[in-house]
Amino acid sequence: MKDSDLQRINHIEKYCAKIGESIARYGDLFEIVSSDWDYYNSICMSIMQIGELSGRLSDEFREQTCSQIPWSLIKNMRNMFAHDYVSMDKEIIWETASKDIPILKSFCEKVIEKSNRF
Repeated sequence: MKDSDLQRINHIEKYCAKIGESIARYGDLFEIVSSDWDYYNSICMSIMQIGELSGRLSDEFREQTCSQIPWSLIKNMRNMFAHDYVSMDKEIIWETASKDIPILKSFCEKVIEKSNRF
């Protein structure tokens, strides 16, 4: 794995952790995130940053790991945030934050752990 990929995976893991911290701080109910603008924006910004970082991973890394993580979908979500933020579906964002981000975080942790063995 390239050093640049590992650096980006580290950053992605940190943004995943920030989303988890926000959920722990504000609550894990859709009704809370959908009614609290600051909470919603916090999660959205982290998801957008994850998408930006994923788009900068090497093609080789994304191809090797695309069966585990849907990098193109992550990048597409970033593009929707950047170009059509006001029409984003809050339920999809919540589903991403509460269900998909923990999976991505776990993946990143495993990649980081594996790289530390060498």
